[in-house]
Amino acid sequence: MLLSLGAILFGLVVLVWSADRFIEGAAATARYFGMPPLLIGMVIVGFGTSAPEMVVSSLASWQGNPGIALGNAYGSNITNIGLILGLTALISPIAVHSQVLRKELPVLTVVTVVAMLLTYDLQLTRLDGWLHLFFFAGLMGWSIWEGLRQRDDKLGDEMEDELEQHAMPLNRALFWLLIGLLVLIASSRLLVWGAIAIAHQLGVSDLIIGLTIVAVGTSLPELASSIIAVRKNEHDIALGNVIGSNLFNTLAVVGIAGAIHPLAFERTVFVRDMAYMGLLTLILFLFSYGFRGPGRINRYEGALLLTGYTGYTVYLLTTVFTQSG
Repeated sequence: MLLSLGAILFGLVVLVWSADRFIEGAAATARYFGMPPLLIGMVIVGFGTSAPEMVVSSLASWQGNPGIALGNAYGSNITNIGLILGLTALISPIAVHSQVLRKELPVLTVVTVVAMLLTYDLQLTRLDGWLHLFFFAGLMGWSIWEGLRQRDDKLGDEMEDELEQHAMPLNRALFWLLIGLLVLIASSRLLVWGAIAIAHQLGVSDLIIGLTIVAVGTSLPELASSIIAVRKNEHDIALGNVIGSNLFNTLAVVGIAGAIHPLAFERTVFVRDMAYMGLLTLILFLFSYGFRGPGRINRYEGALLLTGYTGYTVYLLTTVFTQSG
């Protein structure tokens, strides 16, 4: 048990470090080749912050543990909205100025509903996986078109400031891009091994471990970047990290997992975990969209998100101890 816990903790620490290096290297490389800051914020950073979920879920599915893959993706979405945005809004209310983010909020809501409809039969088949990836390709096409078309957007301005603060020569950017990716893969393998071992030792399902330990761990890069962003008054980056990550998780991470290893799951997963993810996504849309002006997640709303996440996690942990008992 101690060896498994040590593997998880060490894997998480190294995973967070490598994800940060990977994102910085990828963003700097994209900037060097002339990619607009807004597009970097929408695509490169969104992909980078979801890289831990993507690698962990792919490895878990490849090793025959699709429960960890699915739990990691949906659990990360719940963690991103409930824990990360809730805690970030408590530190400083999040004001939404970006018109691109106001367009992505309803897109995320629709994508979540589509993902739930595809798995309503309690199965994630290979066809479902490829459909997720098909919708993801369409989303990427729209994001690229939007990023190239919108030249004057608050998210792009904030992203440009970040790129200037973390400017680096191309050779260093490529170095951190490569090292970050390699270490990310290695630490993900260690994390998956520890998570599978813990699940077997506790006698609980892989999916529960994916929803809790693995989901929180792979969401740590978003937590760190969102808190840092809001303290710099870069509110749109803080929210954009979560929206981009959730879009990638819902379509790409789940799609890859399903394409590698089909999965059947219990109805509890749909009515408890996926339904709660859908509810949080809808709440995020209502809080952030700004129907009568700029959107804003205030401290009271942040406290509500954080309280809901805490209650959900306590319920899951109670389930773990009940099963292991």
